[in-house]
Amino acid sequence: MSRRRGACRREIVSSLLGSSPTPQPRVFDLLIRTYTQSRKPREAFEAFRLILDHRVPIPAAASNALLAALSRAGWPHLAADAYRLVFSSNSEVNTYTLNIMVHNYCKALEFDKVDAVISEMEKRCVFPDVVTHNVMVDARFRAGDAEAAMALVDSMVSKGLKPGIVTYNSVLKGLCRSGMWDKAWEVFKEMDDFGVAPDVRSFTILIGGFCRVGEIEEALKIYKEMRHRGIKPDLVSFSCLIGLFARRGKMDHAMAYLREMRCFGLVPDGVIYTMVIGGFCRAGLMSDALRVRDEMVGCGCLPDVVTYNTLLNGLCKERRLLDAEGLLNEMRERGVPPDLCTFTTLIHGYCIEGKLDKALQLFDTMLNQRLRPDIVTYNTLIDGMCRQGDLDKANDLWDDMHSREIFPNHVTYSILIDSHCEKGQVEDAFGFLDEMINKGILPNIMTYNSIIKGYCRSGNVSKGQKFLQKMMVNKVSPDLITYNTLIHGYIKEDKMHDAFKLLNMMEKEKVQPDVVTYNMLINGFSVHGNVQEAGWIFEKMCAKGIEPDRYTYMSMINGHVTAGNSKEAFQLHDEMLQRGKEKRRAAGTVQFVNIQNSAESLKQMPMDLKVTCSIYFFAKTQEFAIRGCAFVFGALEKSSTPLNFQGTRSLEDHWKILVGLLGSLVHPDAPGFAEVKNTVLPCRGCDLAPSNLDA
Repeated sequence: MSRRRGACRREIVSSLLGSSPTPQPRVFDLLIRTYTQSRKPREAFEAFRLILDHRVPIPAAASNALLAALSRAGWPHLAADAYRLVFSSNSEVNTYTLNIMVHNYCKALEFDKVDAVISEMEKRCVFPDVVTHNVMVDARFRAGDAEAAMALVDSMVSKGLKPGIVTYNSVLKGLCRSGMWDKAWEVFKEMDDFGVAPDVRSFTILIGGFCRVGEIEEALKIYKEMRHRGIKPDLVSFSCLIGLFARRGKMDHAMAYLREMRCFGLVPDGVIYTMVIGGFCRAGLMSDALRVRDEMVGCGCLPDVVTYNTLLNGLCKERRLLDAEGLLNEMRERGVPPDLCTFTTLIHGYCIEGKLDKALQLFDTMLNQRLRPDIVTYNTLIDGMCRQGDLDKANDLWDDMHSREIFPNHVTYSILIDSHCEKGQVEDAFGFLDEMINKGILPNIMTYNSIIKGYCRSGNVSKGQKFLQKMMVNKVSPDLITYNTLIHGYIKEDKMHDAFKLLNMMEKEKVQPDVVTYNMLINGFSVHGNVQEAGWIFEKMCAKGIEPDRYTYMSMINGHVTAGNSKEAFQLHDEMLQRGKEKRRAAGTVQFVNIQNSAESLKQMPMDLKVTCSIYFFAKTQEFAIRGCAFVFGALEKSSTPLNFQGTRSLEDHWKILVGLLGSLVHPDAPGFAEVKNTVLPCRGCDLAPSNLDA
């Protein structure tokens, strides 16, 4: 068949040549154009070659039509061959010929060939024009060579060529793509000086560029300038701004621009509506997201699978699985077939809820609809099984995944390694780690942290420490989680010295400890009665600008109370209150004071603290609350400082007030202390035996 076609082309050309004693170039021009307009560039090329074999001159229009058709068809090599034939046959060429070939080579970023074509054409007195330079400028920017692109623009001026709006828009687009925002803004402002007024595309390029990097203020500045010049924004301008506000969670602004675009007669498309819906979904405002979906449908813009997937993801995150199921049914009713993302999103939602049977049922439905699961689907299911502790089912999914020739990635391995470590099966975790490495998948910091956590959970912190050294040899830098895990492991094993050494090590490696790091060490030293070391770490923490929290103070208070340093304990408690770390005065010291040494502690306290501690020490105790308070009051009576309080109410009234205070867990402030002194503390000689209180 191909021979016959070749024969036909030869016969056609021979017939045309024999039809006139003098070949008519216009006839062959028509033949070439007929082939190219019929989208038969290869046939056009063969006919072109046959015509040149008979030394018939081809008009430049015919040559250009062929070159353009071959280039558009994605056959740059055939276009290059045709150009060689044109040039070698001394056929007519012009600037359009040059521009076609420059564009042909620029698409492939073959700049040496571009230079060669320009050099050849200049010898035929065909010189690059503004279009040629525009194509080359755009290509240089695409190649990441902004300097060469700007040099081309400068060369245009030196050659007497005036850059136009297309040139400037290419420059603006290229500079934004290269992240050269200051230069783009500078070029934009220069356009007016060179007599080139920015058009809507100029503004849109800058707005889009600034929106992509999250520069809201700069994008809005450009938008306002566009409005000031009376240029009507287009759909792309609004799409960029609305998308940026939606990504940032500024939904009031996104909706404001959605309304504003209607004022310009622009109708939001599915992409814009989906971005707004996505913004509401990320913010957890599902009622607003569904309202926008209804508005979208009301405007005649039907949601596609991306819109539905966005809504499904939002509903699943909010754990509204019944609504998600309803939306899935709506998709089917409206003829929008669920895709892989749809099913994976719902499977993830069921896994998070622990409804693994539903997740597997949906997985089977997906397979029945001939949708091929990907690694994300399997990772979701395997993670769900591991979270439920069903490693056997996770292993079944692992086997099923391999049977479908879907291979695990670093996420899959990390899930399984972490799950086995959680169960203390560190050796099994190592099996997956070895397999992972053998397959050329490098473990990341999450993988290493899982192994270290597994060692620490099983009481092998020293092995975890060795693994830390191994990861550093493999050039994986430990992070805060790595160090905190090991520090916690050493503290659990009462190896405070080793835990403290890790603090020094992490600072040396320039990993900044956080409040959790310091709290673990402070509490560890405090529990062991090493209040001096705990205090030193507390001071170091504050010096580093890390704000102590309630747990920090409670650990320090605990340490001082254990060491019998009641004065320091109360000073820390007051400091905690002043810093606003504890709003309820009754909370705090209570849970750390031992009732057995309360009397001794009270003797050491100044008088103004004795009444305070009567509530502090026991306000949070439960079944022993009243009994404990009685003990404290007894201790107050026996303390070295005489009590001169006169009860003005009955004993029953005193205890009603005290029980009320204890029940609310709120210790009175300064005026309240006076009330406690005057009404709660019984006078000397009252019988406060626990047996009486129980009654």
